[in-house]
Amino acid sequence: MKPNMLGTIHIFVGVGALFGGMAGILSPSGSAVGITASEALKNGPFIDFLIPGIFLFVVLGLGNIIAFITAKNKYQPYISGCFGIILCLWIVIQCYMLYTINVLHIIFFIIGIIQIFLSIRLQQQTVKQ
Repeated sequence: MKPNMLGTIHIFVGVGALFGGMAGILSPSGSAVGITASEALKNGPFIDFLIPGIFLFVVLGLGNIIAFITAKNKYQPYISGCFGIILCLWIVIQCYMLYTINVLHIIFFIIGIIQIFLSIRLQQQTVKQ
């Protein structure tokens, strides 16, 4: 395993989440991205995209960027694994609330699984050393 694969995933997910979260924060109605919040979120607990946007921006966006910056931390396998789990849970909850699954959901769920797998591999390598 290349040592920077997890870092690449953290940057990719983090930057994407920053942009997605910012869209939800700046346009809670969803009009900026062509989605009607009242229609998309009718099965969920939210009336607009503000709270999900804040979560996406702070937890998945800033969290993954910080995980990338602190990559030399001895707890890195656990941190990366947690963000992989959070990403997978985010996708499952999002699909449940929206009552739909699209290609991006599948792609990001797979990325979360890869992040978890790479974290386990990193932990195994750390224990062997």
